[in-house]
Amino acid sequence: MNTQNTASQDHDTAAPAAKDPNTHTLDFPIVRGKQTITEITLRRPNSGELRGTSLSSLVDLDIAALQKVLPRISTPTLTEMDVAQIDPADLVQLGGIFAGFLMPKAMKSKLESLNA
Repeated sequence: MNTQNTASQDHDTAAPAAKDPNTHTLDFPIVRGKQTITEITLRRPNSGELRGTSLSSLVDLDIAALQKVLPRISTPTLTEMDVAQIDPADLVQLGGIFAGFLMPKAMKSKLESLNA
């Protein structure tokens, strides 16, 4: 039995790394001068990062509220102008990620079990 061949086969069939569920690959990249942003990762905000907005506006994914909050929780850091210029399809995707942060764990678990 050729163990070297088996090892290389195992390596070739290894599953790719799972994509971060809080990362969105933009359909329409953001171009800032010489920089092109193709992916945006959001992190869970703390309460202070929601200042200047209302929870009801954030739950409704109000564009003005997202313009304030997304720059505070995005990597790479977006500006309010970036959010204003982003394609609506990409904004909806980022809003969906953000909405997940507002859900209690129990509700998220229930939704995940329904989708499984």
